[in-house]
Amino acid sequence: MRNSFSKLPLTGVKVVDFGQYIAGPAVAMLLGDLGATVVHIDPPDGPMWDSPANATLNRNKVIVNLDLKSDKGLEQAHALCAEADIIVENFRPGKLAKLGFDFAAMREERPELITISVPGFASNDAERRELRAYESIVAASSGVFTDMGLNRVLMGLNPSFSPLPLASAYASQIAASATVLALQSRQVTGLGDQIEVPLAAAVMEGLCYNSLHVDGMPQRYLTQREVEIERRRVEGLPMNVSYEDLQELMDPFFRSYMCKDGRGFYVVCPSHKHHARRCLEVLGIYDELVEEGLTSEEDTYKPWSEWESKTSLGVYPMPKDWADKISARMKEVFMTRTSHEWKKMFGRGLIPGAPQRWLQEWIHDEYAETSGLMIDVHDPVYGDMTQPGPVVWMEESGEEALQPEPRRWVEFDEALKILQKIRTELPEASERDERQGWLSGVRVLDLCNVIAGPHSACYLARFGAEVIKLEPAEPMYDSWNTVIYGMSQMRGKRSILADIKSRHGRQVFEDLVKSVDVIVWNAPDNQIKNVGLDAENLRKLNPDALFCKLDCFSGVRRGTRTDYIGYDDLVQATTGIMLRFGGAMDRPEEHAHVGTIDVMCGFGGALGVAAALYQKHRHGRIGRGRTSLSANSGLLQVPFAYDFKGRGLFDEPSGPEASGYNALSRFYSTASRHILLSAYEADLPLFRNVEGLEDLPDLAEDDRSAYLANAFQTQPAADWIERLQAADIGAVICENLDALRARNLREADGDPGTGNGSYSFSRYADHPSGHEVIQLDPYAVRPTRGKVFAVAPSEKFGSSTRAILAELGYADTAIEAMIKSGNLSESWSDEYLPS
Repeated sequence: MRNSFSKLPLTGVKVVDFGQYIAGPAVAMLLGDLGATVVHIDPPDGPMWDSPANATLNRNKVIVNLDLKSDKGLEQAHALCAEADIIVENFRPGKLAKLGFDFAAMREERPELITISVPGFASNDAERRELRAYESIVAASSGVFTDMGLNRVLMGLNPSFSPLPLASAYASQIAASATVLALQSRQVTGLGDQIEVPLAAAVMEGLCYNSLHVDGMPQRYLTQREVEIERRRVEGLPMNVSYEDLQELMDPFFRSYMCKDGRGFYVVCPSHKHHARRCLEVLGIYDELVEEGLTSEEDTYKPWSEWESKTSLGVYPMPKDWADKISARMKEVFMTRTSHEWKKMFGRGLIPGAPQRWLQEWIHDEYAETSGLMIDVHDPVYGDMTQPGPVVWMEESGEEALQPEPRRWVEFDEALKILQKIRTELPEASERDERQGWLSGVRVLDLCNVIAGPHSACYLARFGAEVIKLEPAEPMYDSWNTVIYGMSQMRGKRSILADIKSRHGRQVFEDLVKSVDVIVWNAPDNQIKNVGLDAENLRKLNPDALFCKLDCFSGVRRGTRTDYIGYDDLVQATTGIMLRFGGAMDRPEEHAHVGTIDVMCGFGGALGVAAALYQKHRHGRIGRGRTSLSANSGLLQVPFAYDFKGRGLFDEPSGPEASGYNALSRFYSTASRHILLSAYEADLPLFRNVEGLEDLPDLAEDDRSAYLANAFQTQPAADWIERLQAADIGAVICENLDALRARNLREADGDPGTGNGSYSFSRYADHPSGHEVIQLDPYAVRPTRGKVFAVAPSEKFGSSTRAILAELGYADTAIEAMIKSGNLSESWSDEYLPS
């Protein structure tokens, strides 16, 4: 294990990890990668999930095999827990307590203890809490498989299977960040916390942009695909669009193009003021399209009816006539060069684009290796092994994070000695007069755009942080990107608009930097240095300020693509997610519609902030947290993102026809709806207790699918689910987001929703936008001591400009002059959501 001289932020923190499968072990892995000392407890016969992925999930851990059903095993596990700062578990609610580990009682004895539970469904969800909540069960219950994006809806592929462990990946990032936020709070109060993060709630937070509903959404924001879906529903037409025809409904700046080398190249630059133009310029077709009448509207925040034409470069979506014309020319030009040539030309030109690659290629990609996004670890079981690098790290200790200790099995006595060697110094416990959030009193400056960065700062607000969002005086992104996304990630923030390159704007920017504790920005290193937020210059402005950076491609070390800009979709293309989902190089598909990795990276950014805060309180060091979309792709693909000599095929379920893993774990159609069956070989005897499926255990493996398919057609889904769940077999109906939202909806009442089970939405009838808005509650993190706040609805961009300037000490006359100069602004548009 790492020594006490380590500069990793969580050095000296002791963790006992009871986790099995993915979520629990991943939480402890994230803590271990940041320097925590972790003892992992497995059953006597080994982990419940036997996978090479455990080599990644259990790195930086010592492993002890204990029988928790024996008196000796219980006694030894309790002895380990007595030394721990943090205990992690992810069983069904109450299961660990039944074994003798009652977290509430343990915290009565040791108020400094932090416990983190990551069950499949919430402990206050009476309907689902006892279900066998495997990854796919949670996904099916939470609408993941029936809301896999507009493409799959139009192609009639609904439900649609994906092997990505979205729920576990989201839950592990949320739970790790919550744990470290509680840890830094403990350095102030001396008190720990008891926290629950249900997988179902976590994956819903990942889908918060997908589940947002805005009543009366203006027509200009509807994509060609959304219009076509609505047309087919109104006219009663089937959803049977072919993959080829679907491509003609895609925006030209948000799709894949085939290159000279037979490899696809994904372009994502639809809504930035300059990206689309740069794209057409590097392709050499900008001037000819302008001659044909393509325009760039100066102010796209005006009502659509006041535009000079119906479209403009830099807005999404584009009308079909121009979309078809631009796509046709882009198809022709992309075929003149290889994808590698285009990758360099786009990257150097600051244009978001990337070649399509398979996961196997990414694992051995030269940039991935040199940057530390993929690392080599000598595992005692698999030998030399390539694994994903650290997901979150600190700039000053990143090199150390690239050298994890391989997992190691030890006897109980050695594990206990490892924990006993470390002593934790705590302030004297002092409960505050009133319950506060972990971040109450912390002031955050959010300089981010799009989803990942802004979402990280929004997440901090629910724990009491004061968040100020600084945007340019004139917008760089169109309102589809800022205002609609902002309805989720602007919650709980105040907004100021300032041009930080101008004289007045720069002064205000520096005053803000001097006034905050934390700065969050998703920008490349050169841009950060240009505005004076690199480590050296930030120390001059505010020596105590912490800085957290999020971006697209970076790892611990710099490389050729570190400063390339990009979005979620490009990482999907680069790391094999799109090709797995689509199934072939000539039919890549975006995995879901919004935020597959984006929101997860936001929670990773929050973990970086939490680690920096703890390091400051505990070790007195001012640090800079880091994460990237590419780094998070390793966590998202952890079940199969590895390689070693003798590894089998990269054959996880892929393509549009995938329905699951095998006959016991896949979708089935019933007499009413689709269900998801999730069972294992060991579960076969349980089927003898299911009326209508008693013969399944006697059948040959090849005959199971046909038997089950025919049987399930004889009864409605609800009947089968009742029988299967009564036999303790994993099975659920495939839900969709619309139904979940309708059944779990309440009027906004100032409560965060943490008491509402696994699903919770609020209706804002008087939303500041003037529209009725329904959105997910900030409810995935459920602490016992720390408070979670119901963050306020997103205010209009610029609404707090005057108030923030006044707080900084500017007189009314000065504020008026700065706004009049145009260096600062109170609004981008007359309407909240431009019509």
